[in-house]
Amino acid sequence: MLKAGVLGAGHLGKIHLRLLEQSENYELVGFYDASSAQAQAIVEEFGYKLFNSVEELINAVDVVDIVTPTFAHFEVAKQAIEAGKHVFIEKPITNTVAEAQQLINLANANNVKGQVGHVERFNPAYTAVASKIDNPMFIEAHRLAEFNPRGTDVPVVLDLMIHDIDAILSVVHSEVKHISASGVSVISETPDIANARIEFENGCVANLTASRISLKNMRKSRFFQRDAYISVDFFEKKCEVVKMKDAPEQPDDFAMILQNAEGVKKQIYFDNPDVSSNNAILDELDTFAKAIKNNTTPIVSLEHGKKALEVALKVIDCFKH
Repeated sequence: MLKAGVLGAGHLGKIHLRLLEQSENYELVGFYDASSAQAQAIVEEFGYKLFNSVEELINAVDVVDIVTPTFAHFEVAKQAIEAGKHVFIEKPITNTVAEAQQLINLANANNVKGQVGHVERFNPAYTAVASKIDNPMFIEAHRLAEFNPRGTDVPVVLDLMIHDIDAILSVVHSEVKHISASGVSVISETPDIANARIEFENGCVANLTASRISLKNMRKSRFFQRDAYISVDFFEKKCEVVKMKDAPEQPDDFAMILQNAEGVKKQIYFDNPDVSSNNAILDELDTFAKAIKNNTTPIVSLEHGKKALEVALKVIDCFKH
C-alpha cells in the first residue's frame, strides 16, 4: 500500500481523507491544514493524524494529495516533487501555464508521477461511452450549478467549465485553432456565467456554457459525429447513444427510418450502454495508485491538466477584449 497524506482539509479535502482511508491501495498517514482551528476540529471528529507542517507530511508519505486552494498548488506540489514524492493535484493544476509546465519538468526530472483531479473523466456515464466517441465534429456542453459562495473566489471557467474543457480535449484529437467567449459577472467579482466556442484545426466545434447562478443543477454534454449522436448526463449519470446506418431493403415494422432529400434511407437504433455506479473520486485516486505501481501514465496526467488550464485561461482572456 502507498502511504498517502492530504494537504488541505476543506470540504473536498475531508472527502479525500475519507476515501483514502477506505481505499485498498493507500494507507492514509495523515493531513496538514493551514487553519489550525479547522485542523483541530477534524482531528477531534475523525481522529486523523495531524502534521505540524507541510514538510513533515511530505517526508512521511509516498503520495501527496493536494486539495489546497489553487493559489497554493504550485508551491506545495513543487516541494513534494523535489522530495521525490508522487502528487495528486486537484483541478485546476496551478494558477498559470508556466507553473504547470515547471511541475511537468520537475516530475520528469525526479521520476515521479502526477495526476490532476479532473473527476468527470471517471464519471460512470462518461466512461460508459468514452470509447464510442470517435472523431466528434460538434460538441455542446452545459454545466449549470446553483449558487454556492464557496466557489466564487475563482472565475466560473476555472471552477466549472474546465471539467468540460478537459473532457472535450480528451476526445478531440486536434489542436485548438480559435476561441471566442463572453462572460457576465452577476453577483461575484468574476464572471458567474460564461459561454465559449472552441474551434479545432480538424473542423470540430465545441460550444460550452457554464453558470453558477442557475435555479437547477445541470451537467450535460452532447457529441455529434458521423452517423452517431452521444449524450452524457454527468449529473444524473445517464448516457444515450443514437446511431444511424443504411436502412435494409426490408426493414421490420418497428424500425425507425429517416429519408433525406436525396432519397437515402437510414435506420436509427439506440445503443445505450449500462452505467455502473461508482465513486468517481475514489476511482481517480485508485487509478493513480495503479499508475504508480505499474509505472504507467496516469489517466489525467499533469500534461492534460496543463492543456485544460491553457484553454480555460484563453477563454477568460476573451472576456477582457
